Amino acid sequence: MNTNSNYLKSAKSEFLRYKLLGEKAMEQLEPGQLFFSSNEESNSIAAIVKHMYGNMLSRWTDFLTSDGEKPWRDRDAEFEITGYDKEELLRQWEAGWACLFTATDALKEEQLTEIIYLRQEAHTVIEAINRQLTHYVYHVGQIIFVAKQLKKGPWNSLSIAKGKSKEFNGTKM
Repeated sequence: MNTNSNYLKSAKSEFLRYKLLGEKAMEQLEPGQLFFSSNEESNSIAAIVKHMYGNMLSRWTDFLTSDGEKPWRDRDAEFEITGYDKEELLRQWEAGWACLFTATDALKEEQLTEIIYLRQEAHTVIEAINRQLTHYVYHVGQIIFVAKQLKKGPWNSLSIAKGKSKEFNGTKM
């Protein structure tokens, strides 16, 4: 397996890892908590999910053949949450990720150095994947942070729980 194959496998694995972390955070909340925003400048988890969905559809639809900022995308509307419930939000979450995985699963290693465009700016496919991966990690981190603030009762840690590092490390020896 060459470096490009390893890169694709690693990138897909990281996308999946952060998708699952976001899901595990959202699962710990009551449905109404997904729509809570502490102030006008803050986004609810719902707004973050809706934004990620819009971004994913725009970036990953016709990934290799059209600009990643599609003319039909209304980015500003992604932060307006009206008429949504938890089921619609989770449907969009799954649809966005499905679009991403369909595009990445179709990639061939020889395509990784091809040039594509995001907002009319040239990127290699590797650069575009890295850009999107870091963008989604940023937002999943926001989802986790907000979820931990809103959780009523104990938080089920998504990594190594506080005070449990030695115990965790002991299982790896």
